Amino acid sequence: MNTGKKSILEKGRGRTRKLAKLEYVYEKDSQYFAQVSESVKEMAINEVKELGGHGLRPVFRGIWFRASKEDFYRITYHARMLSRVLAPLATFKCIEKDDLYKAAKKIRWEEFLTTEQTFSIMANVSESDITHSNFAGLRVKDAIADYFRDRSNKRPSVDSKNPWITINLHLHQNVATLSVDASGGPLHKRGYREESVSAPMQETIAAAIVSLSEWDGSKPLYDPMCGSGTLLCEALMRYCRIPAQIFRTEFGFERLPDFSSSLWERVKTSANENIRPLPEKLMAGSDISEQSVNAVKTNLMGLHFGGNVHIDLMDFKEIPSIENSVIITNPPYGIRMGKDQDMNQFYIDLGTFLKEKCRNCTAYVYFGEPKFIKKVPLSPSWKRPLKIGGLDGKLAKYELY
Repeated sequence: MNTGKKSILEKGRGRTRKLAKLEYVYEKDSQYFAQVSESVKEMAINEVKELGGHGLRPVFRGIWFRASKEDFYRITYHARMLSRVLAPLATFKCIEKDDLYKAAKKIRWEEFLTTEQTFSIMANVSESDITHSNFAGLRVKDAIADYFRDRSNKRPSVDSKNPWITINLHLHQNVATLSVDASGGPLHKRGYREESVSAPMQETIAAAIVSLSEWDGSKPLYDPMCGSGTLLCEALMRYCRIPAQIFRTEFGFERLPDFSSSLWERVKTSANENIRPLPEKLMAGSDISEQSVNAVKTNLMGLHFGGNVHIDLMDFKEIPSIENSVIITNPPYGIRMGKDQDMNQFYIDLGTFLKEKCRNCTAYVYFGEPKFIKKVPLSPSWKRPLKIGGLDGKLAKYELY
C-alpha cells in the first residue's frame, strides 16, 4: 500500500540524480471525476454537494468536482448514484497513437504498482482521430509495460478480473485523460446481493427510485413485488444511513501515492458510527415467487437490521390492504415474466389493486417497459425517465386516496 509521496532516483552518465515529485491533476487541483448515468445526474450533483464536493461541472455522463482528500474519501464511500469515481493523473492532446504512448510513459508508474502486482485498462474513445477504444487501451498498456521493462527488465501482468489497480483512459475530441479508478470497481456493486433472480434491478437505479420517492420513514414502506429485494435493500440503507460501500474491502484510492490510511480510517469510523437502527414494522415486502422470497430474505440478512424487514410469499392480488404507506415497486415487465404471460391484464390488475386496496398511499412504480403505463387504469401524478443498466424505463407516481 502506498502511504506517501515519493521522489525517484534515476541513474544517468555515471551519476544519480533526484527527480522532483510529479504532481498529478487530482493533487494539483483537488479535482476528481464521477461517472454517472444521465438520467440521475441531477440527483448525483446534489449528492456530491451534500457530501462535501464543490466546483461541480457536469459533462456528458459525468461530473467534474473538487473536494478535499477527506471529502473525496467520503464521497466514494457514501455515494449511491455514482457509477465510479476517478482520480485524474494527466490530461493531454492526443492526435495519434504515439501521443498516447509517450504521455502515458511519462507517468511514474512505480508510485502506483510494482512488477509483482497487476493492472487493467478501461478505455473509452469518442469523436477523436483515434477511433478504437481497444487500440487506445492497448497503447496505454504497452506504455506501462515498457516503462517497467526499461527500468527492471520486468513488467506487471494484466488482470481484467481482479487487478491491483485499474487505469481509466478517456479520449474525447483528441483530448485524453488518464485516471486511476478510485472506486476499485463499479459502485453499483454494493456487496449485499448474495442471491438474485432473473433481470434484477441495478442498485444505482433502485437508489434513485428511493430518493425520488422522498421516503423518510414517517410512513411504512411496502414493496408488493420485491423480487430479490434491491429496492428494499437500498431503502433500508438510505434510512439507516448505511454507507453505500460499507461492504467494499478495498478502494482504488488506496493505490494513490498520497493515500492517508489514518484519514481514511477516521472517515470510515465517523460514517459507521452514524448508522441508526431500523424500527420493526417500518418496512415490508412480498412476492409471488418462492425463489424471490428466499433471495430477498438472504440479501436482507446480510444487511444491518435486515431482519426487521418482514417478507411474505404472496401474490399482490391476495394482499388484504395497505393503508397510509409508501409503496415502491418494480413490476415484472416481460423479461422476468416470460412471453406467455398476459402483461396487459397484469397491469390492469395492478392498477385495480392500487385503486381499491391501497387507501391513503403514495405509490412509485418503475416501468421497465414504459408502454405498460397506459395499461394501468390510474392517472400518474408524474412520470420520470430513468435510463440505467440497459433499461429505458420510467418511474410513475400515483396518489391513492
